[in-house]
Order: sequence, then structure tokens, then C-alpha cells
Amino acid sequence: MGTLAEEIFSRRVGRQVRAGEIVVAPVDYVMSHDNTTPIAIESFKKLGMPIWDPERVIIVFDHMIPAPTRQAAQQHRDIRDFMAENGLTTLLTDGICHQVLVEKGYIVPGGLVVGADSHSCTYGALGCFGTGMGSTDVAVIYATGKSWFRVPETMRISLHGHLQPGVYAKDACLALARTLDVDGATYMAMEFGGEAVDGMDISERMTLSNMSIEMGAKAGLVEPDERTLAYVAPRARDPFEPVYPVDPTYAREVELDVSLLEPQVSCPNEVSNVVGVTEVQGTPLDQVFIGTCTNGRLDDMAIAAGVLEGKTVNPNTRLIVTPASRDVYAEAARLGYLQTFMEAGAQVNTPGCGPCIGRHQGVLTAGERALTTQNRNFKGRMGDPTSELFLGSPATAAASAIAGHIADPRQFV
Repeated sequence: MGTLAEEIFSRRVGRQVRAGEIVVAPVDYVMSHDNTTPIAIESFKKLGMPIWDPERVIIVFDHMIPAPTRQAAQQHRDIRDFMAENGLTTLLTDGICHQVLVEKGYIVPGGLVVGADSHSCTYGALGCFGTGMGSTDVAVIYATGKSWFRVPETMRISLHGHLQPGVYAKDACLALARTLDVDGATYMAMEFGGEAVDGMDISERMTLSNMSIEMGAKAGLVEPDERTLAYVAPRARDPFEPVYPVDPTYAREVELDVSLLEPQVSCPNEVSNVVGVTEVQGTPLDQVFIGTCTNGRLDDMAIAAGVLEGKTVNPNTRLIVTPASRDVYAEAARLGYLQTFMEAGAQVNTPGCGPCIGRHQGVLTAGERALTTQNRNFKGRMGDPTSELFLGSPATAAASAIAGHIADPRQFV
């Protein structure tokens, strides 16, 4: 009898557990990517144990693909050699890890998946407890298939009302970040609900769950419903049984009427430094970036293309668009979105994380200013530490690319 997080762990360990308990639980899958796998490999070798299950260890190349340096290329080769030596069969190069794991059916309601990346909390959008851990912890899971967890307390987030035109799930996330600050949900599970969440599609729910970590949360969960099951059923690799809250007791409850929101913008250098777009419109921009595991999905491409249709990117501003996965890229091409971006003057990248982490395909130099759809705007995140990052929705990003400065997207939608 508990919250969604408590019920998932209770099923995992075969008894009722409560928030605050320390448990050792088996995972469905463990994931690491090209940026975190090398450290995991180093730690795994020290254990002197075999891989627990070669089919349930997933390696993703997404942070440095195509390899931008000789060192990155060598790192990819070393990982491939490790996989061959240990019989690992799952190497994904289709796009950003969190998007691809969902698309390919590794994430199911009631599941438990750990990733060597903080935004593994994205998987909670499907009612799966997804969380990030360090590479050393992940190495232990490579060997045992289990990890220890402190069952988190749960914060219930109820989003009421309906988003107005030009306002999106990303804006709701940013408004929550302003309310909770960067540590307001530390080591808690954020459980999202309310009529606004009920009306969101899976992509929008993924945005909510993805940004839970930006408020300190261990996981961001949405109770599965018919929409979830319809999405998962044709993709799921394993049999699954959804888990639901049962007479839950929440550590805290937060309510937000999204009907009252205008488009939101997070200003440098904290995600929680959020204001309405009208307070910062007119701020000049050198670059706009649309993509990432937060807002690089097909509906994000559709929103941005709708704003950019028949328009031209300001000559003083660069626009970079990076679909989150190969599937998103292909469908966006089929529907004409990529053509719209290119005709507007955007540069369209192959799927990956490069610009978001300042590795390649869109790095900022000293003093430059960008508005992006990613999840973090820490100092130096996209390159030079004197650059500045603003965060917004795909609509705000597209409108700003046209204007050459931060702009209110409501005039375009």
C-alpha cells in the first residue's frame, strides 16, 4: 500500500516496502553510454566477475557520435572490444539513449532500469522506475544485475487546467523548477498527475520526467494509463504488468494551474532561474538549439516546424536542429519538417547529444548567448564558460531564431 515508487519496489523485492528503507533490487536493464562506459569498464574489471546477463547490458553511442576527435574514436573502439570480449550484443547507435530505449521497447510500466546518466529518470513517463547512477555503481550491476536503493519519498505534482496555445510541457517543467528550486525534490520521486498530465501524450510526459532531476529528484513518474499501454504494447521486449499507487501517502503535494502560464524561460546559470518570456524578450542571441532528450522528439519537431514554416532564421543567429533518434529523423524528413528547417536556414544534425554537452555540432565560444530546448544551462554546459544559456520550449526556440533575440512564440502559433 503506497505510492507508485513504493509499489514498484515492493513488487521487486517481494514484500511491502516504505519510503526510507534500504533495499537490494534486481533491475530489468542497465545502460551506459560512450561518455560513462569507460569508467564502468575500469570498475567492472576490478571486480573479477563475469557479466550478469549479456542481453540486459545496453551500451549506447550518443554523446560523441560521429566521433568528433581521435580520442573519441579510440574510446568507441575500446568499448566495442570490451563488448566482444564479454559477449555483449546490444550496442545502439540510433540516437540519444533515453529516447532510443523507450522507442525500442526496453522501458515498460512497472519496470526498473538504471542508467549511467542522470536523465535516466525519463523512463518514469511510462510508469517505469528509471534512475541514474554513477559508473562505478553501474559496473556492479553489470556483474550482479542488482543494486541497492533507498526507497524514495514521493512528491505528488498535480498539474491542473489546460495549456494555452504557445505554452507546452517544457514551460510547465520550468515553472515547477522556479517553484521547487534545484534541490526542492532531492532524492524524492516526483509523481505527476492531474488533468493536464492526463491530456499529455507520451512525448510530453517524457519531458516532465526528464527534467525531474533538475529539481533534485531520484525519479519522475507518471501513473500508466490507456495511452501508456497503447504506446508500450507494440514495442515491449518483455512481458509486463503495470503498477499503480495504492492508498498512497505523499511527503509533499504541489499543485500548479497550467492554464495561467505564459511561455517560460530559464535564465543563466541555474535551471530554477525562471521568468515569463515577456520579461526577457528582446535579449539578443547568437545561437538557438532545438533537440536533446528533453525536446528532440517528433512532436517537438512539428512544433518548431510550424513556427518556422515560410520564415527565415535571423542572419545574426545560428539555428541548430538535432532530432533525438534515427526514427524521429526519418519521420520528420517524411513529414517535411527537416525540409522546413533547412529552407529557413537551420543546420540539421545527425541524432545525438553533441551540442547539449558542448562536445561538437554546435559549441559556443566566449561571450556567446544561446537559447536551447535542453534541460540544463549550467556555466560552460555548451562550451566556453563565459557563454550564457537560456532554456525554453521548441516554440520559444523557433520564434527566437526568427527574431534573432528571445521572442514570445504566441505571435507565431
